[in-house]
Amino acid sequence: MSGVPDFFYKEALRLRYVARSAFKLLQLQEKYKLIKPGSSVLDLGCAPGAWLQVACQSLGPLKNGGVVVGVDLKKVKVPTEYCDARVQTVCADVMSLPRDHIRSLFPKKAFSVILSDMCPPVSGIKIKDAALSAELGMRALDLAVGGHALRQNDSDPGEETDSSSSTTQDDKGILSPGGNLVIKLLESEDRQEFDKICKPLFRKASWLRPKATRPSSREIYLICQGLRA
Repeated sequence: MSGVPDFFYKEALRLRYVARSAFKLLQLQEKYKLIKPGSSVLDLGCAPGAWLQVACQSLGPLKNGGVVVGVDLKKVKVPTEYCDARVQTVCADVMSLPRDHIRSLFPKKAFSVILSDMCPPVSGIKIKDAALSAELGMRALDLAVGGHALRQNDSDPGEETDSSSSTTQDDKGILSPGGNLVIKLLESEDRQEFDKICKPLFRKASWLRPKATRPSSREIYLICQGLRA
């Protein structure tokens, strides 16, 4: 980190969060109540583990049940502070990870909340960075709702769809009906495309730039609530 440590950095140290990014999810949770006691949470791009901490905190006491599964390209050790036996991590590439493999990590085969804090290595070339960010965001959306739902949503209203074609298990989304999805993106024109796709699929879709976001960052979060059946 360059420069003088800011308020959120100091607060993360004081409260024993592994990164200041914890406060982004804390604000999202406070505003939207995405994670309820006993929820099943999938955290995509979970390194270094701050969102694992907040997600587990939000599940409530261990007796409430619930689970948090973190996935990242890096091997992530589950933080000892705020996390308990309900948290596990997997080292894998989300871009090539089959849905069936993710389902195998959780007995109920679907998650009530999916969080994507994935971000590409920033090159400084805005168009390139935004495109890579959108690709990661679209992958999170595809995992959540399934390729079949995205194709249906993208089809022309007057166009006939082939109802005889079967939907394979791995083409079905892993977000439960009524579930919530959070996707981090870099601000760009792709925002309109995500709006177009997500608003018909979810009861509500909102955008938020958390207060803990660095002033120089172009990060913004899409919060999708209540996946339609």
